[in-house]
Amino acid sequence: MKQIIHFFILAVFSISLASCVGDDIVNDRVAEELKITNAIDTIGFESTYLFESRYLDNVGQRQEINVEWSSSNEDVISITNDGWAEGVGSGSAIITAEYQGIDDYLIDEIEVVVGANTTEVEVENITKEGTIMASSFYVLEGAFTVQEVDGDLLVEIAEDYKASTALPGLYVYLSNNPNSIGGAHEIAAVSTFNGAHTYTIPNVGIDDYKYLLYFCKPFNVKVGDGAF
Repeated sequence: MKQIIHFFILAVFSISLASCVGDDIVNDRVAEELKITNAIDTIGFESTYLFESRYLDNVGQRQEINVEWSSSNEDVISITNDGWAEGVGSGSAIITAEYQGIDDYLIDEIEVVVGANTTEVEVENITKEGTIMASSFYVLEGAFTVQEVDGDLLVEIAEDYKASTALPGLYVYLSNNPNSIGGAHEIAAVSTFNGAHTYTIPNVGIDDYKYLLYFCKPFNVKVGDGAF
């Protein structure tokens, strides 16, 4: 009798897992990324400024690294190995961040002018759009928008959204990898399966993540995603 019960439990587990899977094993490797995260367009003469960067490895996870910083003209803007820049002359220079990643050699650069005061690059209020696409045999679809509001990220799922209630343990995440929740930000368990709804994620920027990701959390299996 115990063997029958154990077999039944295993069968239910297998069926639930199979309900999530739509594809065979997927490759979770992504392109590495290096980005200067606090760009300025002007640095004040005889003023200093600390540049910062973000590195995402080949599975989309953020790693702390030692970036190599350089200036195209040290007579205009000097910069130390740890990112401290100083305006020392008139004109402009290209500030470059470089790093030898796992798969690629990565470079990001910006042009900075020496002026009276240090000014950051103005960023417009951007709204990004995406479409949720299912990767399982069950329904999961709908459009969405993402925008930054007062330092929080607002994810608005559109009226055309549909998700099957048969998906076990369905959770939604923000991620930099379309196939993995390693290093992802868990938003919530999915409680709305039809129609418009909104998620507000505190202290997350619009450029911090690239994908809205849906996973069967108990089985760590992807069921859908949307790039934005």
